[in-house]
Amino acid sequence: MHFQIISRRDEISSELQKKMIERLIDAGMALNEESPELVISIGGDGTLLSAFHKYQHRLKETCFVGVHTGHLGFYADWNPEEVDELIDLIIKENFDVIEYPLVETKVICADKTHEFLSLNESTLKMPRGTTLVIDVSLRKGLFERFRGDGICISTPSGSTAYNKSLGGAIIHPSFRAMQLTEIASLNNRVFRTVGSPMVFPDTHFVRITTTTEAPHAVTVDHLHFEIDGIEEIEYRVAKDIIRFARFRPFPFWQRVRESFISN
Repeated sequence: MHFQIISRRDEISSELQKKMIERLIDAGMALNEESPELVISIGGDGTLLSAFHKYQHRLKETCFVGVHTGHLGFYADWNPEEVDELIDLIIKENFDVIEYPLVETKVICADKTHEFLSLNESTLKMPRGTTLVIDVSLRKGLFERFRGDGICISTPSGSTAYNKSLGGAIIHPSFRAMQLTEIASLNNRVFRTVGSPMVFPDTHFVRITTTTEAPHAVTVDHLHFEIDGIEEIEYRVAKDIIRFARFRPFPFWQRVRESFISN
């Protein structure tokens, strides 16, 4: 098996990275940065997001697994003291593959179309804190005119991230769905929005039409872009999926409880 290890590069993560590389190579596995079959992330969720975006062109060939050395490792199944056990299981290639859905963001401009994949979420805002004014269409019909700070389109696994802090629902990643959550919408006698998170199946798409030619701020997970000349944006559940190597049971709701409730 060919593998690659992405580290957060702090002292603990770097030591674990070195240990895992040495043991896996000694067992006959090959370190391969270009085309790994298994990508091991050592750090927090941000490290795994970076690994996902680095290898999103290999989603059909590559599985991911995370070792948690950060503050919150929602995607990481393993702690540093369990690395020896993980190494043994990797050497045996004894794992199941689970699949999580992604969100596709297509930003259509007059001269170019930008396409992105998100593991957690994609957001749309105005730079420099001005009010975002957009028309939101669901499938083919206009749904509402939104005014506020922005919108967040999240994946089911990303529903526990920024979406949760906005008051969105937590969605089990077995659902091929996406969620639209408002960011500080204006709701009064003059301006109205639905004011609630909305969950869409993979047969639906959300189309955004901008009302100004000014640049807009688009985020894709931890990546930030300021894009000018946007004509419309389409969000949908992506055809691509991310695959995780699962070496032992780790139920989603147990992960939620340990991340947000347990001391």
